[in-house]
Amino acid sequence: MSTETTTTGIALTDVAAQKVSALLKQEGRDDLSLRVAVQPGGCSGLRYQLYFDDRALDGDSVTEFGADKVKVVTDKMSTPYLMGATIDFVDTIEKQGFTIDNPNAQGSCACGDSFN
Repeated sequence: MSTETTTTGIALTDVAAQKVSALLKQEGRDDLSLRVAVQPGGCSGLRYQLYFDDRALDGDSVTEFGADKVKVVTDKMSTPYLMGATIDFVDTIEKQGFTIDNPNAQGSCACGDSFN
């Protein structure tokens, strides 16, 4: 499993980049980026948000991944929490979806969507 390192410190695995690209093609959109944000909430204090976005916010960090140049965007408030984090996509019997391996998280809850 290979990942690409970036100046923003967030990484998207090749598998995740291919999945994002496939979802964008399915939607027929080439103007969207994958926005990764950290928001207050969840059972551990902070929760991840991943969604497609066509906005460009002041202070955004944008990085491209994979052959299809998938854009991953983080806002200036979320970037410090996501330094060194790796986004992957898993497709198993037990779970399907994007996962975030974040070395900055001191603890997380069972759902994997929340950390502190």
